[in-house]
Amino acid sequence: MATEQGTIHVAVVDQGVGSRRKAIAVQTAKGVFVGPDNGVLSWALAKEKLRAIHALENEACFLQPVSHTFHGRDIFAPVAAHLSRGVPIQKLGPALRDFVRLDWPEPRARRGGFEGEVVYIDRFGNAITNLEGGLLRGPDAGSCEVYAKRRRTCLLKRFYQAVAPKTPVALVGSSGFLEIAINGGSAEKVLGLRIGTRVVLRPDSALPAR
Repeated sequence: MATEQGTIHVAVVDQGVGSRRKAIAVQTAKGVFVGPDNGVLSWALAKEKLRAIHALENEACFLQPVSHTFHGRDIFAPVAAHLSRGVPIQKLGPALRDFVRLDWPEPRARRGGFEGEVVYIDRFGNAITNLEGGLLRGPDAGSCEVYAKRRRTCLLKRFYQAVAPKTPVALVGSSGFLEIAINGGSAEKVLGLRIGTRVVLRPDSALPAR
């Protein structure tokens, strides 16, 4: 995830709203991330340089009265607004040592390529993997092997319609990660993809393993 200098990010996927889960703000070298402390921020923060973590407890920064079911409106958005007006993160509440972190499956280097897996399937049926686009030097070089119900090979292209209709294609999507798609269809349905499905990237020119 690219972070522009000074950006304030708010993420609210909050099934624990109203419970004892903490609300937090995390200062990084580039910006601030605000949201519930349930792991939703962990992947966005995975490669950020952390500066400070604070619980959101200063009710003067909240919209009153605070509901038990809508903290996105009553806590997170108002806190982001205060931060944008120059309120220092230290004013939001006490410092914390860490936050809830979700596991991130790291890709593995293997002979002739990299092995990863599907980590998310969007509403179009495109399967986003944990393989970063930075592993490639050329966007039109190589292929992906998808190990779902049976092995399928998808050519690596720049965009969805670079292949014939109803044909599988691999490309670096807007997230910056490699995704598997079907031109005009759902890769989830056609290829039987699921979260955790193994994907092997075989680029013609790959960066050295890190």
